[in-house]
Amino acid sequence: MTYTTRSLDASTWDAFAELAERNNGVFGGCWCLGFHPEGKLRGPVRRELKEERVRTGGAHAALVFDDDGVAQGWCQYGSPDELPRIKHGREYAKAAPPLPDWRITCFFVDRKHRRAGVARAALEGALTQIAGAGGGLVEAISEVTTGRDSPGRFLFSATVELFEESGFTRVRQVGTHAWIVSRVV
Repeated sequence: MTYTTRSLDASTWDAFAELAERNNGVFGGCWCLGFHPEGKLRGPVRRELKEERVRTGGAHAALVFDDDGVAQGWCQYGSPDELPRIKHGREYAKAAPPLPDWRITCFFVDRKHRRAGVARAALEGALTQIAGAGGGLVEAISEVTTGRDSPGRFLFSATVELFEESGFTRVRQVGTHAWIVSRVV
């Protein structure tokens, strides 16, 4: 299967929403809002807030489509102002690296399409979109999976190994298996 990516915006919102709804709102109703400032809010309002952000340019992602034109995953990215909430925030703050221009915070792949290259396509799409927006320092907090069992449903930040294959380097460990990784685009 080959994949194509498109920016998450008003023209792709319906495909994004269909993918999220097909997967219980993603992770039980997150709607990929958890890293945004309003990420602590719960309930149906999350869908409305995500849609408002997308339609007003306040949310960014590379949306991955299969050969049939159906969305099967995404990679969310944005500025630190857009995505201020990060995984392992307390540990990160102890010796914070230089503030990045962009953060990659979340991946999602439909459960029937995991381990088929969707996350890789999403990351490549996000990096292409970031480059098109002027590029700069890109940061993520991800998990090392080599040598351990890591169910895909828990890897919403993808794997350090995937980031390294895309030219990222490890900056600092911030959790048992979690690392800050970065790259200039």
